Amino acid sequence: NAMVAGELQQSQVEDTGEEGLSVAAATIGAKEVTTTSTVTVTANEYAEGYLVGTVTGTGIGLYYRIKSHPAATAAVVTFTLYDPLVVAFTATTDVDIVPNPHALVLQAATGLTGRVVGSAVIAIPASSYGWVQSGGPGVCIADASGAVTVGLNVTVSNQTAGAVEDADTYTSQIVGQALTAISQAEYGLVYLTID
Repeated sequence: NAMVAGELQQSQVEDTGEEGLSVAAATIGAKEVTTTSTVTVTANEYAEGYLVGTVTGTGIGLYYRIKSHPAATAAVVTFTLYDPLVVAFTATTDVDIVPNPHALVLQAATGLTGRVVGSAVIAIPASSYGWVQSGGPGVCIADASGAVTVGLNVTVSNQTAGAVEDADTYTSQIVGQALTAISQAEYGLVYLTID
């Protein structure tokens, strides 16, 4: 997705199809974990993301960064980890596969579909690499239906995708504090506190 300067960007939309996956037993020290649940993934779609022990079996509450994995279509897949398992996984262990929150970012939605990771510093064409700012003074666009008040916390807008609004309710992620008042649908300075 192309990025517009001053618009908030979020992580990929959660894919619940890669949650609660069963895995084969793996010993302490193993750097590979193979699902017994079938998944459909492109090669390295989850590289730099996370494998998280979630529900049953051993390894609950632990997570590991994924180094690589092959493509799979409705098949089991083996995830290669950077670090070895510190607790053995059993056949009853369930895991979630979570993408790196900074991979394939998109314009922040008006509803919570992913974590806000930053504000685009410049316009970035689709399928290109770029930088989003997550801390310090940064430019953001205000909601099209309301101005932002200087000094107040701002959240992701629930009216305008990619925009900020005053944090009058705390149902959205707080992304910073307004350093200036910002008129509706205009750009202004926000002290970002996303990271």
